[in-house]
Amino acid sequence: MESKKYCVIMAGGIGTRFWPKSRQSMPKQFLDILGTGKSFIRHTYERFAAMIPSENFLVVTNRRYKELVLEHLPELDERQILCEPIGRNTAPCIAYAAYTLLKRDPEAEMIVTPSDHLILNEEEFRRIVTDCVSFAAEHDALLTIGINPTRPETGYGYIQVSDERTISKVKCFTEKPNLELAQTFIQCGEFLWNSGIFIWKVGSIIEAFRKYLPELHALFNGAMPALGTDSERTALEIVFSECRSISIDYGVMEKADNVYVHRGDFGWSDVGTWGSVYQHSRKDRYANATPEEGCYLYDTRSCIVSLPKGKIAAISGLKEFIVVDTEDVLMICPRAEEQNIRKFIDEVKFHNGDKHI
Repeated sequence: MESKKYCVIMAGGIGTRFWPKSRQSMPKQFLDILGTGKSFIRHTYERFAAMIPSENFLVVTNRRYKELVLEHLPELDERQILCEPIGRNTAPCIAYAAYTLLKRDPEAEMIVTPSDHLILNEEEFRRIVTDCVSFAAEHDALLTIGINPTRPETGYGYIQVSDERTISKVKCFTEKPNLELAQTFIQCGEFLWNSGIFIWKVGSIIEAFRKYLPELHALFNGAMPALGTDSERTALEIVFSECRSISIDYGVMEKADNVYVHRGDFGWSDVGTWGSVYQHSRKDRYANATPEEGCYLYDTRSCIVSLPKGKIAAISGLKEFIVVDTEDVLMICPRAEEQNIRKFIDEVKFHNGDKHI
């Protein structure tokens, strides 16, 4: 029997928070930042390939990354790479995939996932995804996966649940709270981290777009005849130039009345900062996360160091720093001031253009 399950991988982000290792020409999802031997997008594909046939994958990415996707995922053909002319956040990204699937298979069951997250217990993760697909197949539901929080994290979105069942109706979403509010959420016990992974029938999300984002629905619905044809590129230029940038959480999930969340605990992180890379990296006895070779540390503690292969670094007297060296950029920054990376990028761009960005 032909599978109705499809996996949509969102892979259009630039990943500026990992500058200078991540660049516009080679963003985070195509890098092996954790030193596993595989890129994030490769891990994502393999995670779902155990339950979904290769022909049922779609990757939504920026047009400039099409060849990179095919290089990292040679199992796919170019018809499975949906190329956005410009980034417009997650709602248009997901709409592009949903209307493409609606045309190909109106009974499709969609799993939507970011391309650059870490999941340690993949067997448990696949069990939960299978539960979600079964639930979504039987209900007109927009389902997401929530992570049991372990700390008052201010970099994640939160989901408030209505009860203690494994799959429960969502009360509300809250984007990246301040520390005081995050601590309140943890103490309350009704909140989960928002993983950004979604499961639904294609008909359910199309109806949600029609109801809550009617302008977006009209644009993609009008472009449907061109999808999968030689006219797709021209049609998408018009659609993306006219649609507004909006997230699926804000545009649909916060408004819909059929949103559910499945609790999960499978070693998840969005690996969104150098700090989270440090957290998930192996460390020496002085709490330094460094490459296996080429790094010589003296009186240095609680640092993370990233070097090009074959390069040697001697570091002395640093405490809690980020040191990232590439062929053309060296960044040294206190771990507590990682938020300044955006400022560094703006300053470099102002003086040197896009050459080092």
